[in-house]
Amino acid sequence: MIRAVRRPALAVALAVVGATALAACTTAPAPAPARSQGPAGHVDPATRPDLRAFYGQKLKWTACGDLQCADLTVPMDYAHPANGRTFVLPVARAVTTGTAARIGSVVVNPGGPGGSGVQSLLEEGMAESFTPKVRARFDVVSFDPRGVGGSSPALTCGKNEEPTDAATGPTSDGTTPEKNAPEETAAAATDPFFPRSETERADVLAEAKREADACAKASTGILRHVGTEDVARDMDVLRAALGESRVTYLGWSYGTSLGTAYAEQFPRRVRAMVLDGAVDPALDWSQRAVSQGLGFRRAVDDYIASCAEVAGDSCPGSTPEEIRTLIEGLFRKTARDPLPVDGDEYGADASTLLDALVLSMYTPEAQWKDLSEALADAGRGDGTKLARLAGAEDPAPATDEDAESGATTDGSDDADEPGTETPADNSDAALQAVNCFDVPHPRDAEAYWKALARADEAAGRYGTSTVTAALTCKDWPTTTRKPHRVNAPGIPPVLVVGTTGDAATPYEEAASLASQFPGGALLTYEGFGHTAYGRSNSCVTRHVDGYLIDLRTVPAGTTC
Repeated sequence: MIRAVRRPALAVALAVVGATALAACTTAPAPAPARSQGPAGHVDPATRPDLRAFYGQKLKWTACGDLQCADLTVPMDYAHPANGRTFVLPVARAVTTGTAARIGSVVVNPGGPGGSGVQSLLEEGMAESFTPKVRARFDVVSFDPRGVGGSSPALTCGKNEEPTDAATGPTSDGTTPEKNAPEETAAAATDPFFPRSETERADVLAEAKREADACAKASTGILRHVGTEDVARDMDVLRAALGESRVTYLGWSYGTSLGTAYAEQFPRRVRAMVLDGAVDPALDWSQRAVSQGLGFRRAVDDYIASCAEVAGDSCPGSTPEEIRTLIEGLFRKTARDPLPVDGDEYGADASTLLDALVLSMYTPEAQWKDLSEALADAGRGDGTKLARLAGAEDPAPATDEDAESGATTDGSDDADEPGTETPADNSDAALQAVNCFDVPHPRDAEAYWKALARADEAAGRYGTSTVTAALTCKDWPTTTRKPHRVNAPGIPPVLVVGTTGDAATPYEEAASLASQFPGGALLTYEGFGHTAYGRSNSCVTRHVDGYLIDLRTVPAGTTC
């Protein structure tokens, strides 16, 4: 599952300002959903009488720090847009520095799912990922997807009050086992990410169902309306509200899924589209789990092999063999006895260690030094820095995951006041909701146990932990969306950027996605970390800028 948002190093502390919402919509009966100028037989949804009010709205921009902010209103259900149920989505823009040469707006999604586009602009300086050349030609615009961040309503999964431990926690009937069989205890201690015994599997199933039920109870009525296809429809309403006849778009990570969904529904509404850190829509849920698990396993291997080159004297061993031995030893130790953590009664267990490793793979240039120091401390018996990297405390400013912004709204009047507080973080709930709804997951638990074996063989704990995390989707609302190759006839050339050492969105998925677009181009960045534009090198920057500004295609086989 994709977890991280694209986070530039420069942070800008500004406040969100809400503008006025759409006043009214028609009450005409709703025709079937349609695609815009896509495959034959589909019509532009902007021409539907029941969508005209949404497509005809004008954004009312208000100053919010150095940026401008507004609200966009979209129907909750595009099949029944006149039923009065809506999402109100915050929008923010950094106005171009060169109005005379302005091309238009570049709409940006920072990733997630669950990343707040507005907070990425307001507080994290996402516009600074673009070069002055691009900023002179485009407004940089982003928005909070439905259910995310300052969206109203917003997703929430509530509080799970009954956490369990796969080896020793409550079983599915609420009791606590006295002790597992000796061989089961040994297996759990060696690999807590691969439940093998009936007791362990019952525990993780019960916990997954509690999480799904908590989300369903807390977000009643909107879980079926937060999928990426509907977010793509919202983006077309945003395009119209911006006064653009065609969209220029850049999506990082999960933003590539959003871009692909938009391209399939509105292929002739695309001017230019950059998809950086690609997600392959042709993979099913278990293939995605194995792909990402393998990506993280390889990234940790890259860290072990290249630690001295990137982190220097901070490395927790003088050779790759010493570092690997330390990490494997820590997994065995923390599976049985969590390391002490300052201010934390529970400590750092094997899951903490895995999270610290995984999250440190996103921006190696900023994170591998901290990871090295945390592993060295852990080897000496102190898990405090590991816990910080795993998200127990805010990590270094340049990390991807831990400061993702989201929100839940309470409907109070304060939400409409300029300069109000930053929305609360609901990125975990949004991550779960979108991942589960976008890709069909089996209802039968046996399918997950079979997938665990395949993931273990391919990627070890990095694969099995991803499969186990997907168990929550077993009890999620169903979706009609299925894995498929891209179908976007008539779309102009799309630029896909892939990083060879990307863990979260492995390079193979970028190559596959580029091949699925008619005229799709693949730009390869040879390096470590998640995504490339805005954090890699001048070669990537030059090609992406030339495409965005002049629609200059990238020759096949281009590598940076």
